Amino acid sequence: MYTYLVTTPAAGREAAQSHRDALRTQAEQTVNALTIDVEDYFQVSAFAPYIERDAWDAIPCRAEANVGRILAMLAEHGAKATFFTLGWIAERHPGIVRDIVAQGHELASHGYAHQRASDQSRAAFSDDIVRAKGLLEDIGGVAVRGYRAPSFSINRDNLWALDCIREAGYRYSSSIYPVRHDHYGMPDAPRFAYDCLPDLIEVPPTTVELFSRNWPAGGGGWFRLLPYAVSRWLLQRVNRVDGESCMFYFHPWEIDPAQPRVAGIDARTRFRHYVNLDRMQGRLAQLLDDFRWDRVDRVFLGER
Repeated sequence: MYTYLVTTPAAGREAAQSHRDALRTQAEQTVNALTIDVEDYFQVSAFAPYIERDAWDAIPCRAEANVGRILAMLAEHGAKATFFTLGWIAERHPGIVRDIVAQGHELASHGYAHQRASDQSRAAFSDDIVRAKGLLEDIGGVAVRGYRAPSFSINRDNLWALDCIREAGYRYSSSIYPVRHDHYGMPDAPRFAYDCLPDLIEVPPTTVELFSRNWPAGGGGWFRLLPYAVSRWLLQRVNRVDGESCMFYFHPWEIDPAQPRVAGIDARTRFRHYVNLDRMQGRLAQLLDDFRWDRVDRVFLGER
């Protein structure tokens, strides 16, 4: 004897709506990780051919004021974040580090000199990340557990860098972007947090898989370029469909449309760096309203 389940059109619609409601509730309850790469506008990798490192000290720093604005925005929305801070900045502006820690955010490392891991020898890379970690911990008075390579510059050709990160005492990395890009990326890497080595977790920026390809969905230039509604849909899709927390990132210079323009740069670099800077702060405020945000160590390491 067989029993058949008969579903009426109305029941089917109710079931579908119930499923959508459940996904929406799950997304609303998901806590995501908000991260800020603390570097100044003249230190971005794309400007390296145009601005000599020896000139950095002669350029007025705007990071201190911009980080202050970010901290005020986070306080207003009751959100916490992780600040991947450049050692070069921390050494010259220790007040930034102390303010980050004092307001309950996570202090993490972006290395010292903002050099791509892929451009360094193993010894030079190790020295850079050890120096940055020690400097940040001395200034901030807290343990630094996270590291992010400049320009997500760890790939198949320099996976030895992960060994260096673990040996330096970091507990997690956010340095491998599972996308195709002309400057970085490892498209076949896992999309979500994973154990890349014993005692080291890799937490990549968020991507969405569409048309058999991973697409950036976790901030950066794409967040400024795309309409905000598209970015919100992509992040919600990860929360609802994948059931995963998102990892979002941006830079202090991205909320600073008044920053000095760098002369002589190529058209692609100009577009990528300056597109929609004037809209960024408003979009971030909306992002803070639309999602729940916390520090990386709490979201992905389960620490409180």
